[in-house]
Amino acid sequence: MNVFVEQLPAYFGKVVDVFPSDRPPSVLIICEHASNRIPDSLNALGLADDVLMSHVAWDIGAMDVAKSLARRVSGVLVCSNISRLVYDCNRPPDVPSAMPERSEIYDILGNSGLTPDQCDERVTHVYRPFFDAIREQIQVYRDTLRLLVTVHSFSPTFNGVDRQKIELGLLHGRDARFAEAMMRCLPRTLSLKTHLNEPYSAFDGVTHTLDTHGLVNNLFSVMIEIRNDLIRSSAQQDDVAALLAPWIQETLQDLTMQDT
Repeated sequence: MNVFVEQLPAYFGKVVDVFPSDRPPSVLIICEHASNRIPDSLNALGLADDVLMSHVAWDIGAMDVAKSLARRVSGVLVCSNISRLVYDCNRPPDVPSAMPERSEIYDILGNSGLTPDQCDERVTHVYRPFFDAIREQIQVYRDTLRLLVTVHSFSPTFNGVDRQKIELGLLHGRDARFAEAMMRCLPRTLSLKTHLNEPYSAFDGVTHTLDTHGLVNNLFSVMIEIRNDLIRSSAQQDDVAALLAPWIQETLQDLTMQDT
């Protein structure tokens, strides 16, 4: 029995937040790693406070960028309200990285030796509500939604690898159309060093949300990765959202016209 999990079922609390649009939206924005919250019953998964505040536990700045972006494009926003260390909502239940025992240099003691029942509990109380919230928004706005955008941030270094050359990444899963179209529509005034499928790609297993909810629902899709030292302050977060919003809208308009 994992000593960091109570004998009784853990209380996960509210695991997903949905922020509605002020009008029927064309864009669904998702932030899978919005929070570093770990329920008290999981005893911080055995981690120190500084680790829980780092990129190991969440995507720093991503939620506020997603909120600002949603306001600017009148999109509906779905955010996870629990740390990816409890359950990574951008992973399917059958992969080890959904409840990782190690993240970068840190052993996640609270995820070591989880029983099948403990894993099922997290799937039931964290992953499924998040999955269902996305599916519900797609169903509610099926007549107007055209695009799914997931918002993430990444650290300047990872496992000793310097990623300073990348400031913004556009990633795709099985459907490359929107990410490639955004690269073709790069704003002339864009100052961020932008790369396709960097610092991750589908080969890293990061496109679960895109592939699960995108093309199957006839939605374009793209994952946006922002280096987290560029979105530490509210002003920086708004600036990046202000850059992304017209770029996304222009790309969506162009692709929609091509489809008609």
